[in-house]
Amino acid sequence: MALVTTAEVCDANSQLIATGELRALQPVFQIYGRRQVFSGQIVTLKVFEDNVLVRELLEEKGNGRVLVVDGGGSLRCAILGGNPVVQAQNNGWAGIVVNGCIRDVDEINGCDIGVRALASHPMKANKKRTGEKHVPIAVAGTRIRDGEWLYADTDGILISPNELSV
Repeated sequence: MALVTTAEVCDANSQLIATGELRALQPVFQIYGRRQVFSGQIVTLKVFEDNVLVRELLEEKGNGRVLVVDGGGSLRCAILGGNPVVQAQNNGWAGIVVNGCIRDVDEINGCDIGVRALASHPMKANKKRTGEKHVPIAVAGTRIRDGEWLYADTDGILISPNELSV
């Protein structure tokens, strides 16, 4: 899809909104990274105060995908830091959405990747390697499945079961 705003996507797809196929995440995320507009096919991850699986996934080739991490909304530690974001940028990920906290904000803001998170936090996450990859998750009031499509800009974040064109 060409770079269009999420508002334009909503305006052009009112029927998908009515059926619940096109969903908007609740506006709870802060914007980080240099890329404010991004989209891609979703890879899901569910963790809680543990970032080992986050790092492992971002070490893979991104191929323009977006990692969506359900961190349980924890505000007690950061599950994403600067080094994994640099790795994600270098591996071709389009973006990362974290239902939790990040750290190393200055480093993340220097990367050409889109990052959304609830907040920043100085404390590191655990390293127990707990969590689940490629499972349905619930983030910001929305059910998200592995393989769906995410569209993000400064207005918000949309989720669709299929790639959209406007």
